[in-house]
Amino acid sequence: MFSFRDETTLDLQAAKIQTKKARMLEGNVFSINDEHMLKSVAIYGANASGKSNLLKAISACVEMIRSSHNYNENTTFGFSPFKFDGYADKPSSFYIRFLIDGVEYEYSFTMTNKKILTEQLFYYPNGRRSLVFSRDESKGPEKKNIYEFQSVIKRPMDIAVNTSQKTLFISRASQMDREVAKQVYRFFNDEIVLDYHLPSSSVMQTLMKERKAQLLEVLRTADSDIIDVRMQNGAITTYHRNNPSVPFDFETEESDGTKTLFRMMISMIDIIHNGRLLLVDEIDTSLHTQLVEFVIRMFNKSDHAQLIYTTHNTHLLNTNLQRRDQVYFVNKRDDGSSDLYSLFDYKDYRDSYDMEKAYLQGRFDAVPYIAMQNIG
Repeated sequence: MFSFRDETTLDLQAAKIQTKKARMLEGNVFSINDEHMLKSVAIYGANASGKSNLLKAISACVEMIRSSHNYNENTTFGFSPFKFDGYADKPSSFYIRFLIDGVEYEYSFTMTNKKILTEQLFYYPNGRRSLVFSRDESKGPEKKNIYEFQSVIKRPMDIAVNTSQKTLFISRASQMDREVAKQVYRFFNDEIVLDYHLPSSSVMQTLMKERKAQLLEVLRTADSDIIDVRMQNGAITTYHRNNPSVPFDFETEESDGTKTLFRMMISMIDIIHNGRLLLVDEIDTSLHTQLVEFVIRMFNKSDHAQLIYTTHNTHLLNTNLQRRDQVYFVNKRDDGSSDLYSLFDYKDYRDSYDMEKAYLQGRFDAVPYIAMQNIG
């Protein structure tokens, strides 16, 4: 999909690293049952290497699950396959492992940009892999031949009859009020944040009470002179260091930059507070430069919130901030396809090395190559 031609794995499961640095950063990992998960992952690479395409692919997968029950026969799915070497006509596949209330799920589907080809859901209710349903459209046209079910979903053929080749079964089953499907749908709809937006007034009111100190710390980090923020009846009032007794109306008297920063950070705090997964492309441009490291540390100090972000900020390549398995690289191959790999894959790399220097020297490849020639 997009610039990714071959199977590509982004794994948020923590590697078994026993070094002193890894022990110092044990807060960057959280545990659910026997699973150890990373709280943040950075993705580096040169311009046009495919960093953004990786997040686009994840977003396309999530949007299919969220929205495919609304698609009609004229819908073309919002992605482009890899276009070279005859891959433009080949299907794209997704495979996602995730946890809901401590239970592991495996969900996968294959599609072209016009129709669903296969779909499967397994889960581990008692620690053992169990089929929920499988679907293979090549066995059609009879629905009874296309689908296989266990006893998890009630009246599954009622759903299958109402599921077209434009629609994921999991999306239709959720819409038709089937419990396991609703749990899976809610995970992708509620727990994965593709873009941060300002929370509702009621959520903001709660955050202002419970997370006010954290918000003020963010504003100080951004070199703001705001020392207090209050909210009443949906209206926000700020107070500044130079004259703490004079109230400022947030909407009319604060700068656009301050308002943007405030809205970003109140949204970010809400995501962290609720333990969601956030995707941010080019975090250096989305956030104030001084706040990027602060935000990463916020996620790494959280209970179980997760952050996947792309960046060019090499100062974040710091073994005091990130474990080796928290750093990924995307490199563009000679054939135009993108390759994703982790710093953890470099078995000869040591935590005592200067990660930023090694990256800039091209040791991990994923840096721009600029050919110089004489002109004249």
